Amino acid sequence: MTSKKIKTPLLPDKFYHIYNKGNNRENLFYLSSNYRLFLEKYDHYMSPYIDTYAYSLLPNHFHFLIKTKDTVSSQNHAVYGEQFRRMFISYSQRINFQESRSGSLFNKYYKRVEINGMDYLKRLVYYIHFNPQKHKIIDDFRKYRYSSYSGLLSHRPSKLQRTEVLKWFNNDVNEFVEYHNFLSEKGEVRKFIFEE
Repeated sequence: MTSKKIKTPLLPDKFYHIYNKGNNRENLFYLSSNYRLFLEKYDHYMSPYIDTYAYSLLPNHFHFLIKTKDTVSSQNHAVYGEQFRRMFISYSQRINFQESRSGSLFNKYYKRVEINGMDYLKRLVYYIHFNPQKHKIIDDFRKYRYSSYSGLLSHRPSKLQRTEVLKWFNNDVNEFVEYHNFLSEKGEVRKFIFEE
């Protein structure tokens, strides 16, 4: 039976947790330049259709918290999935050439979970940022280069929805940081069931 996390339609003006893994748990990223390339492809294919609130790219999987734009009519909602498909194909072609490999780079179906409720959104932001530490890729998730954590704290231009994310934390950078610190110290990630 197909998982609901695969069949959930992407509809306009809704929040989703989007994630996927490398096929057979293989790496998606081999070089530091691959992370940049993936984000460039993501920006090119997805930015016209979605807004991004948080992300984390790990060697063999990724997580995004997105909101679909309401400029797409509900009758044309298939465009979101089509753009993800194009992005995955374009990125896969580059990596397959780079690594002299063939076949699918990603699991066939990416997962998507609709997110409802402010508490769920805030906890998902933390979960996505904490993911590299959860998987023992780094000792301190705050120092991980390929997540949105530092970008949300920065004043540099970004397509991240920084202003809205900080609104969830009372427009207070310190509250954003303390929320992450508090849940990290409590080991709260074990209680979350955001992925299979």
